[in-house]
Amino acid sequence: GPDCELHDVLRRAVDRLPRRMRAAVLLRYYDDMSEPEVAAALGVSVGTVKSTVARAMAKLRADAELASAE
Repeated sequence: GPDCELHDVLRRAVDRLPRRMRAAVLLRYYDDMSEPEVAAALGVSVGTVKSTVARAMAKLRADAELASAE
């Protein structure tokens, strides 16, 4: 179904992210960790987690729009 397709698109988009960015997104959303938990897991500040996740989500959004335009 369309849900599965979206998941594939998302998976590929996440795979294209830089390693640290991908880790932050997966911990935050896939493992459902809080920002402080992600920060501790990655050994960075909460501010870094916030900005990294925000940049990653912007990239993913742009990727999803590209994919849906195909």
